[in-house]
Amino acid sequence: MITKRLELIFMSSQGRRVTVAVPDPKENLTPAEIQTAMTVIIGENVFESPGGDLVAALGARIVTREVSDYELVV
Repeated sequence: MITKRLELIFMSSQGRRVTVAVPDPKENLTPAEIQTAMTVIIGENVFESPGGDLVAALGARIVTREVSDYELVV
């Protein structure tokens, strides 16, 4: 099974990196769409973080994971 998630990486008010993961992002996201979403998240103070408010967008990435299960004969 292959899964994808969008990771949005922010800087907090205490200087910590904070990653917000979005499972199954839509295909063909543009950098402009991602930047707009991150700006809204910061501006609306949507998430609480142990490191304080999110104050800056540092980056974003799509993480793809492939898992292969094996059936064991018992």
